[in-house]
Amino acid sequence: YRELLPVEETTPDTPLRVGWSPLYEEPRLAKQLGLKKLWVKDDGQNPTASLKDRASAMAVAKAGEAGAKIIACSSTGNAASSLAGNAAAAGLKTFIFVPERAPKGKVAQLMTFGANVISVKGNYEETFELSKKAIDKWGWYNRNAAINPYLSEGKKTVSLEIAEQLDWNMPDYLAISVGDGCTIAGVWKDLYAIGFIDKLPRLISAQAEGCHPINRAIAENKPWEPMEENTIADSISVGVPRNADKALMAIRESNGIAVNVSDEEILAAQRLLGRTCGVFGEPAGVTGAAALKKACGEGLIPHDATVVSVVTGNGLKDVANAIKSAGEPIHIAPDLDLMVEEFKKRGVTVE
Repeated sequence: YRELLPVEETTPDTPLRVGWSPLYEEPRLAKQLGLKKLWVKDDGQNPTASLKDRASAMAVAKAGEAGAKIIACSSTGNAASSLAGNAAAAGLKTFIFVPERAPKGKVAQLMTFGANVISVKGNYEETFELSKKAIDKWGWYNRNAAINPYLSEGKKTVSLEIAEQLDWNMPDYLAISVGDGCTIAGVWKDLYAIGFIDKLPRLISAQAEGCHPINRAIAENKPWEPMEENTIADSISVGVPRNADKALMAIRESNGIAVNVSDEEILAAQRLLGRTCGVFGEPAGVTGAAALKKACGEGLIPHDATVVSVVTGNGLKDVANAIKSAGEPIHIAPDLDLMVEEFKKRGVTVE
């Protein structure tokens, strides 16, 4: 998609294979939700296991054009790990700022990729402010998505792929989780503006009940205001969204739907996608699916609709919440009779 991206002709491709994640048609789940057709786009298949690789690939490319040797960002997790991995492959140094609540799986990625990790004793807003001061002090290349306009350009490639994978026949709705607002802003309008598609999907903006400043602005038809960050979906737990205006414009222009879901509904969606689609998403990654299920249950989406739900991150990013969602395995001694007894207790069928 180079022709649709703001990179120089002489800029080399970034080292990691980013993008072209699978788009699965899911007839069983579509039937369960009462939809005509449903596809699940598994962006957890990217190199560092999240959609954020698309933005970080752009950051690495633009940093190279600028002659930068060090890239920095603040993140609740996925942007951090994607930057660290993509930068490591390109031979660039990184400084990453994360709130101390960032899941261990994501921090482990950062350390493995050789990033200089600063775990901040505070929330995402405080983490962002510290990163901003450090970037200003040392002049590092800034990967923070809402500050760097090139990042949304990378994220928009997920919608370019969806269009191509669906032979340019766009769905009626596109469900995606929303934090800073950069992703939902990035997927909007580009192909329609240049005439590649003849209709735009209505956007389903999925946020957690514990942190939904963008959706609250939609519901109340007011400017957005900060909120506390209180959800297990760490990647979208953003109380002060940095790209809210563009996100709100995209949702409103698409006549979109703003849906908030509880942590319990997010965990249920994690199980639902795993058991009907074989797709393992982290809590923030499946929030779009949780919102879609809720919207279908409330009659907000017609039964003859076609929908794409984007899973933005892999479940291995946050194993603790995955276990909370799916439960513990059967723990027994190596004894077949004990296993049969436990099967009976749990109602497990073997035929």
